[in-house]
Amino acid sequence: MKTIVYAHPYEGSLNHAILTRLTAYFDSTDQPYHVIDLYRDGFDPRYSKEELRLFSRGETPYQLVKDYQQVIAQSDELIFISPIWWYHLPAELKGFFDKVMLKGFAYAEDPDLRGLLHNIRHATVITTATMTKAELINDAGDPIQSNLIAQTFPGIGIAPQTAHWIHLGEANTTTDAVRKQFLTDLPELYLHGQA
Repeated sequence: MKTIVYAHPYEGSLNHAILTRLTAYFDSTDQPYHVIDLYRDGFDPRYSKEELRLFSRGETPYQLVKDYQQVIAQSDELIFISPIWWYHLPAELKGFFDKVMLKGFAYAEDPDLRGLLHNIRHATVITTATMTKAELINDAGDPIQSNLIAQTFPGIGIAPQTAHWIHLGEANTTTDAVRKQFLTDLPELYLHGQA
């Protein structure tokens, strides 16, 4: 099963159109999936004192986090759909990694860091931003390929070579025709990364 982690608050956004296009494609090809909609679920990316107290034990007081972990444990693929704001993933998605990818679930320290999510065979990151992919890589610290895919993913057991990044840059200034073509091409772009 695929798990889509969606991080955008507005249903009229391009990110929501991406989610709609991708889930329609999965429906039409009978591919099972589950959507984790962080904003719809009311996910709070902030750590509470209680969470920090339990963090070193890999525990959480929140049922929503436990539910997310259960869905991920039953998945073989993760797909992230998110904007890039101020050169980074939004707080909602950063908090998802902070609060859901806990010790004992996503990684172990015995004594070296070892990722545990070996059930995840593929990961896809789909982003939109005002910057192009080249600008994000060359001028903004490469938040997705170098940071998320090459650093964070291995730390939780997802091999970087099984992950790929799809990006639509200049999303705010490009034409509707370009946006529509991106959505039309999205299944092909997704499949290209699975090969």
